Amino acid sequence: MPPTIPTDIVVHLGAPSSNAQNVTVPFADYIKNVASSEIFSTWNDAAIRANVLAQISFALNRVYTEWYRAMGYDFDITNNTGFDQSFVPNRNIYENISRIVDDIFNDYLRREGTINPLFTPYCDGVEVSCDGLSQWGSQSLASTGYSDVEILRYYYGDNIEVVVNAPIAENVPSFPDTALRLGDLNENVRRMQLYLNRISANYPAIPKIVNVVGRFDENTENAVKAFQRIFGLSPDGIIGRGTWYRIVYIFDAVTRLAELDAEGIGYENLPKQFQGALSEGDTGGAVVTVQYFLTLLGRFVDFIPVIAVDGVYGPGTRNAVLAFQRYKGLPQTGEVDEQTWLSLYAAYAGVIDYITSRNPVASVPTEPFPGVTLRRGDVGPSVRTARSYLSYIADYFYDLTPLSQSNLFDTRMQNTVREFQRIFNLNPTGMIDERTWNTIADVYSTLREGQQRIEGQYPGYTLSQEGA
Repeated sequence: MPPTIPTDIVVHLGAPSSNAQNVTVPFADYIKNVASSEIFSTWNDAAIRANVLAQISFALNRVYTEWYRAMGYDFDITNNTGFDQSFVPNRNIYENISRIVDDIFNDYLRREGTINPLFTPYCDGVEVSCDGLSQWGSQSLASTGYSDVEILRYYYGDNIEVVVNAPIAENVPSFPDTALRLGDLNENVRRMQLYLNRISANYPAIPKIVNVVGRFDENTENAVKAFQRIFGLSPDGIIGRGTWYRIVYIFDAVTRLAELDAEGIGYENLPKQFQGALSEGDTGGAVVTVQYFLTLLGRFVDFIPVIAVDGVYGPGTRNAVLAFQRYKGLPQTGEVDEQTWLSLYAAYAGVIDYITSRNPVASVPTEPFPGVTLRRGDVGPSVRTARSYLSYIADYFYDLTPLSQSNLFDTRMQNTVREFQRIFNLNPTGMIDERTWNTIADVYSTLREGQQRIEGQYPGYTLSQEGA
């Protein structure tokens, strides 16, 4: 489901694990407070608008992914700047900032081809540097004539877009009123089956759920128990609040990992052995490896800040290394010596089992993306292949319309593609670009592989959290 702007947001007034007060604030008022706390009202309008859009997207990402609720907390975001963004209760709000927020509070950023609000790290750019928007840097760019969107693309890349006038709705946590268990039949069960099947591609010890139709059968119960064992939950086979949000959290994490993998950063292309100490100013493949490890770990835990994987050991990479060293109890040097390298590698290998097999469902081959985006009116064998995959998937997802065998991309196929994209959090364009094609192929392969696997069969991969 595409994101909506919440009417309210629940803010924890302290670090996530602290015994601090929660306050519920109208979303627009929350952004006005954050902007008034983070930046200066005397800055150019373009800089203020760029910062406000980054702050909106940051908060909306926390809400949409249920980042904290997935970890068992009862709030959406904190006011601790070590984790989130500043919020000062009862502070004065600057008039021009209030006016700008009223104008754009239901706009946000996303990557082209996705629907998730973009996670937008930022820092002041003077006392603290990071791989994201520099607040003072944004003012410098605005002073030279950059627009708000140009500033944002300067820091977050050219493939971002602004979603305007997003709908506003009450922020209702996704966990249903009652736990899900054996015998239940509803849409919430189907959602969990879908998520567990996607997670199993990265954690193949979780058995595939063959019939993703919303019926909580024994196959589903076994998958839930396997998930609970892997992630340290009581393996009762029931999806209660804790298990629900942990599934949502891990689903979001492995989806982000797939996006990184799709960018061409593959484990098999990275060096596996320590190749010498690294520090700020270094560049090259070894730096890429460290950044890759840190980025993947950071998708699962919040102690590592988001960084760019660009092969340049800049201030942001140093801060991420420091955070990892602090977490692991290593000397906090900000440099990658052999001890830090080995610890990084062990944590990475223990948490992300897919490094030994980037595609656990490769036993069911699929055709690669044809190289051109498919759309209504197109004719050819690639259209026939896509129709075949979608028709097979429709047997498991009853809100997808089955398609007959044809070489024509007609209106019926366009509507099916749109619905598929909505289910799998893709931009619902009705066209099959590379991201949509790969997702269709992955879901098709996963479902086919689930049909072929013998129940209880060992998946062939050892899961280990040693060193993590």
